[in-house]
Amino acid sequence: MLAIALAALCITSCSDEKFHVSGTISNAQDSLLYFENMSLNGPVTVDSVKLGKDGSFSFDGDAPKNPEFYRLRIDRQIINVAIDSTENITVKATYPQMSAQYDIEGSEECLKIKELAQMQLNLQATVNAIQQDPRLNYDQVDTAIQTALKSYKDKVKLNYIFKAPMKAYAYFALFQTIVVGNQVGLIFNPHASKEDVQAYAAVATSWDTYYPGSERGKNLHNIAIAGMKDLRIVEAQQAQTIPADKVNTAGVLEIALPDNKGVTRKLTSLKGKVVLLDFHIFASEGSTARIMKLRELYNKYHAQGLEIYQVSLDPDEHFWKESVAALPWVCVHDEDGTDSQYAAMYNVQSVPTFFLIDRNNTLQKRDAQIKDLDAEIKALL
Repeated sequence: MLAIALAALCITSCSDEKFHVSGTISNAQDSLLYFENMSLNGPVTVDSVKLGKDGSFSFDGDAPKNPEFYRLRIDRQIINVAIDSTENITVKATYPQMSAQYDIEGSEECLKIKELAQMQLNLQATVNAIQQDPRLNYDQVDTAIQTALKSYKDKVKLNYIFKAPMKAYAYFALFQTIVVGNQVGLIFNPHASKEDVQAYAAVATSWDTYYPGSERGKNLHNIAIAGMKDLRIVEAQQAQTIPADKVNTAGVLEIALPDNKGVTRKLTSLKGKVVLLDFHIFASEGSTARIMKLRELYNKYHAQGLEIYQVSLDPDEHFWKESVAALPWVCVHDEDGTDSQYAAMYNVQSVPTFFLIDRNNTLQKRDAQIKDLDAEIKALL
């Protein structure tokens, strides 16, 4: 699973040329305002100031040789800023709505980034509404989210990325994120889409021309190359692992893995039961408490038709065998660990993650859609 921060090294000129970022953030007296450079290794604090009653602030730095990214931050409220020369940028905002509502002057790049940031917030609101809609089942939620994401990406590619790939805002757009099912992921994911790889490659090629030798350009090339390689691997796996015989007539992707006695257990063999499909790492923090909760559910509902099919992604198989020796449900182990093709097929981006499957082997919901697990299990039983 990919986790990329929007950023680059703080590359500065050898001259005395400076850029300036100043303004006011009202309703934030005594708040600490950070000015952070978004480096390839994550945010780095450049400066900070405790805001007074008028909320005024002023930061400056050496003019970069290539476009550079910074952000103004109070707690989790963020305003992104792009710098490519000696700009004098003015920001006016009100806390705590500064991420969504602010005015910025002095840079066309920053205005475009503001547009993208507000579009991203609107997309997140749309995705949240879809996930919280009780009328939609798992497949309908997934379809609606994918439709919203495609619409967003098509618009951003047309109006920002492919229109001006040499611009800082095109680079910014590539690293925007979205929260789906409590998991943060890239909107443009070069490890999951050929079209997204093309977007990275377009910006990388343009940056080679306009900013030769820049760390950001090199980073983009590396991401595009890695993405193309991963997609080839996924295509090869899908050709072998997701033909028709891997999907039952109800649409559940088959999982067939060995249990702690070496017996291959198939997920679809549990048809007729309500199944809690669980991806877990027993060596992770909090595992014991979670297993106890699963045992309570199992003891409460097993006699009525509940089964648990638990997929371990533990790197240490011996430790896993010892951990599951006394568990009453189906426990299997994937030797590929967090690189599991089964986890990838179910779009598992973090562990633990679980799904509910009905008696007909139809996938109903994943954990992010479930507020009351007891009630959901009872409804399926």
